[in-house]
Amino acid sequence: MSHSIYPWQESSWRQLQTLRQRMPHAILFHGAAGIGKADFIERFAQGLLCEAVLPDGHACGQCASCGWFSQQNHPDYRRVRPESMEDEPAAEGEEGDGEAKKAAKSKTPSKEIKIEQIRSLADFMNISTHRQGLRVVVLYPAEALNMPASNALLKTLEEPPPGTVFLVASNGLDRVLPTILSRCRKFAMLMPTHAEALAWLKEQGVPDADSWLREQGGAPLAAMAQAENGSREELETLLQLLAHPSVEGALKVADKLQKVPLAGPVSWLQRWLYDVFSYKLAGNIRYYPRYQKELAGLADKIHVSRLMAAIKGANERRATADHPLSPKLFLEDMLLEYANCCER
Repeated sequence: MSHSIYPWQESSWRQLQTLRQRMPHAILFHGAAGIGKADFIERFAQGLLCEAVLPDGHACGQCASCGWFSQQNHPDYRRVRPESMEDEPAAEGEEGDGEAKKAAKSKTPSKEIKIEQIRSLADFMNISTHRQGLRVVVLYPAEALNMPASNALLKTLEEPPPGTVFLVASNGLDRVLPTILSRCRKFAMLMPTHAEALAWLKEQGVPDADSWLREQGGAPLAAMAQAENGSREELETLLQLLAHPSVEGALKVADKLQKVPLAGPVSWLQRWLYDVFSYKLAGNIRYYPRYQKELAGLADKIHVSRLMAAIKGANERRATADHPLSPKLFLEDMLLEYANCCER
């Protein structure tokens, strides 16, 4: 495992080292998605477990602890995240027969952190550490905790086991239980400047880096992931409708995009509406500068009150996008509302 962090995280790393003298039992790292929070906290976890930590807080990469960590089998380290983020999601009931295992593996990996995952930490936290050092639990994203899991984690944070540090990451504090927030030391992770993120993407060889970066709201890892996906087809399909709204177009686009994870189209609409609002008030465009003509036309036509209502509606839809009753109906309702907003 590389010991490096991303260039825009250097100041955050130095700030974090000041906490090591009096380490909180739980730190909640928060910031925008796609800026590298998960990588950052795993580097910090390795540094906490390292037996010959370097003066700057990075792990040495040479000791036994670092060897175990790089092989993902350190006895004093646990990582908790949704099954959907694992390369090979663990099937429940592994002791079952072959058919049961096959059926379990065929299930769609969960996007939630479940109570069983939190409960499984009990044995880990109640035994002595292997190297007489710290015990570290990394958990992300915190907003993926379902309610039973949140309550189970809260009980652990209320009575933290000695010598245990929780490193938690969140893309949005408003989606984490306030009681959990109150029991964690909050640590803000800043968005890199556009210049910093763009320079890094170009170093990685990402083509058309500026457009990808703007479309992902300045988040470099999200921009690289989208660029590696190699296609803007779905995004362009939606943007063409948003630029030229119509009821008929809304129904056609909803049909085309119904198999796309809904968080994508909702966030694309949110960014589009932000650009319309920003252009209307200040003449600025952040996300989609290549659509300046269309955005300017819409900004001139839509009244502020209708635009604010559309933004509010898109924000509310984002909260339910992961669990729609029908993806197609969800999209139809969202896009018809946008088309009606623009045509009144």
